[in-house]
Amino acid sequence: MMDCVEDTNHDPLSAPSVTSPGSLDPKLDKKKPNENVCLADNSLLVDISDALSEKEKVKFTVHTKTTLPEFQKSEFIVVRQHEEFVWLHDRYEENEEYAGYIIPPAPPRPDFDASREKLQRLGEGEGALTREEFLKMKEELEDEYLATFKKTVAMHEVFLQRLAAHPVFRGDAHLRVFLEYEQDLCAKPRGRMDLIGGLMRSMTTTTDEIYLGATVRDVNDFFEQETTFLQEYYSHLKEAVAKVDRMTTKHKEVADAHIRLSSCITQLATREQPPTERFLTRAAETFDKCRKIEGRMASDQDLKLADTLRYYMRDAHAAKAVLVRRLRCLAAYEAANRNLEKARAKNKDVHAAEQAQADACAKFEQLSARAREELIDFRTRRVAAFRKSLLDLAELEIKHARSQQELFRKSLQVLKECQ
Repeated sequence: MMDCVEDTNHDPLSAPSVTSPGSLDPKLDKKKPNENVCLADNSLLVDISDALSEKEKVKFTVHTKTTLPEFQKSEFIVVRQHEEFVWLHDRYEENEEYAGYIIPPAPPRPDFDASREKLQRLGEGEGALTREEFLKMKEELEDEYLATFKKTVAMHEVFLQRLAAHPVFRGDAHLRVFLEYEQDLCAKPRGRMDLIGGLMRSMTTTTDEIYLGATVRDVNDFFEQETTFLQEYYSHLKEAVAKVDRMTTKHKEVADAHIRLSSCITQLATREQPPTERFLTRAAETFDKCRKIEGRMASDQDLKLADTLRYYMRDAHAAKAVLVRRLRCLAAYEAANRNLEKARAKNKDVHAAEQAQADACAKFEQLSARAREELIDFRTRRVAAFRKSLLDLAELEIKHARSQQELFRKSLQVLKECQ
């Protein structure tokens, strides 16, 4: 059943271009559809054209083009908040018709607290820094904030694109409401009770996975192998994400160290004679330029490697949920078989028990067939996505390495001329 929608006079077409708090003015580049999403069928194309970051929320401008007859227009724009993306995800997850499908994971909640805290601490410690050092560190933090902002937009966009590209999900009425209803949806931020409810559902799913895995005998080799694989795969991804996060954090610390090093050399240059001053000033400029390259390298590693690992960790969890739902369906089928045996033994309500058993069997077979197709597609999709991300990362690493090599070559030449 659809949730209610709020009747307000808010006009989504008046949303401004992408901006963020303070002096930041991040403009989102027009992106091609995410490479993780197959869009061979162009009858429904969705992208996030703009976004506005406010203090406690982000407003996404969702742009849709379609030739499907179910929609009222061929092109429309609406403004949505994160809670409305979660609302849409929950509608799919609660629909039993989609039990055999891997439901795209909900995008993570926009979290800019870390960047804001760093900016606040930088402002509080402004007196202990030179003006040049303060401006450089402020620029570095603003770049970090912008990178986080763009990643947030990309995660919300790929969620919609996967739904739009799926031959079944694209026909859901809730998706049509989300894409073309121009007013705000009745999707409020999750309160404490909602968070507790989500935690309980997560615990129930984990408990079912353990209990059903121990009590329900699955004789299908394909699903047994997939269950074992996904458990190990999820564990390895979780470990890899933690290690990559540590690596990118250290890489960013290396970039930040260049700021302090450049500032110290600049201060030292002011106390030296003109020839030495010119030499040290050029050296400080070199470290400053190197800092920018190191910062870009860290951001690219975070985007192309850490984010890909993090996304497929959530997607693997969604795939595991399909297997849990299948085991629940198998348990219901086995229970129907036991009930039929009892009914025949008592010669009572046999017809009803036979019908219930037939329905349970049909439901289980249908869910299993869908789950098999989804898991095979998941395997193909993730391999292609990792290949694309790793190739992009390798190309970017080579590009930055060449830039760094050229920087050092020119800097050595300039330093020689200063002697």
